[in-house]
Amino acid sequence: MSDVIERVDRSVWVKGAPERRAAITERGPLAGQRLAVKDLFDIKGEITGAGNPDWATAQRPAQRTAPAVQALLEAGAALAGKTQTDEFAYSLNGANVHYGTPVNPKAPERLPGGSSSGSAIAVARGEADIGLGTDTGGSIRIPASYNGLWGLRPTHGAIGCDGLVPLAPCFDTVGWLCRDHDALASVAEVLLPEGRSAAPDSVMTLLVPEALASEASRFHRTLGARQDLLVQPLSDQWLAHLGRTFRVLQGRDIWRVHGAWMTREKPRLAPDIEARFQWCATLTESDEQVALKARAEIIDALRTFSDDGAQLLALPTAPGASPLLSLTGQRLEAYRECLMGMTALAGLWGAPQLSMPCMLDDREGGGHAPWGLSLLGAPGQDRHLVARARGYRA
Repeated sequence: MSDVIERVDRSVWVKGAPERRAAITERGPLAGQRLAVKDLFDIKGEITGAGNPDWATAQRPAQRTAPAVQALLEAGAALAGKTQTDEFAYSLNGANVHYGTPVNPKAPERLPGGSSSGSAIAVARGEADIGLGTDTGGSIRIPASYNGLWGLRPTHGAIGCDGLVPLAPCFDTVGWLCRDHDALASVAEVLLPEGRSAAPDSVMTLLVPEALASEASRFHRTLGARQDLLVQPLSDQWLAHLGRTFRVLQGRDIWRVHGAWMTREKPRLAPDIEARFQWCATLTESDEQVALKARAEIIDALRTFSDDGAQLLALPTAPGASPLLSLTGQRLEAYRECLMGMTALAGLWGAPQLSMPCMLDDREGGGHAPWGLSLLGAPGQDRHLVARARGYRA
């Protein structure tokens, strides 16, 4: 038993271990699938720690299991354990100052991506088959991109967020990561509501950030052989506007949820995450109203790009491969701002986005590390995304 305990990577697993296989069942659509659950979800009888030891100390064991987790267990999935998260899910890096940074198995010299880092790494290493997580500003899509996984952020509100620690309820979603499309689609059948939206047509619009204009032909080759493709450039200025709008709305919601506890308890936080919470406290109602107006205009633009939902959109999930572990300080924060502009598209629209392991970053400095390409649909088109994505791979 001591050897098993020593082998458990506590930067990945909170409780449980990849060796835990006794609960595997033979019934249900997810029979035999091992489930890793991000430590934001309640599991009956266990503490939900949210990546922060001071929060964990203040909690009592959960009285019931979160409905999303329960649905997967009832469908035959076997609980492998709970997995680490960036503190309160407020980072896309995958680093936790208290519990460590898990090693990205596809690019050990690079960040693993977060905040669903533990679930992503457990799946990427083959220690779980389904990694359940959350996505507010990219916490499913980004670790999927960095680790060569499939990852779905559903339509906002499509899957209930009961029984989990929120970050910003106006953007929080329940998502998951898998190594292959079949597994991802099987989970979709269990968790997603029946689709009522019209199927998009065969034309797809490729969104190309200005900073990645030189890579447009790469994206076109990956997607273009499968359907007609239009191209829509996205200026750096507009993406920066998206990122600012999202951060303001997210920040106001975060402070409504966590402000009183943060002010009263003054928990130990990583410096970057502490700075973000402090910034949230400075935001005003006027800031929020300006951002809400901007959000409405951004949604109008996305509706235009997608022909009011008649076309799916495609875009690179991230600016490239995961940042090197050696990238720190202002350079890392500048990368985060660029990244947030790209992930804000789905967040502000409340739309589903599916990151696919279609590319490797072979540019100078990319290290041939994984780089995701995404499909983005109008709200409610989750099942269409999953169906259209079949067959894409690196």
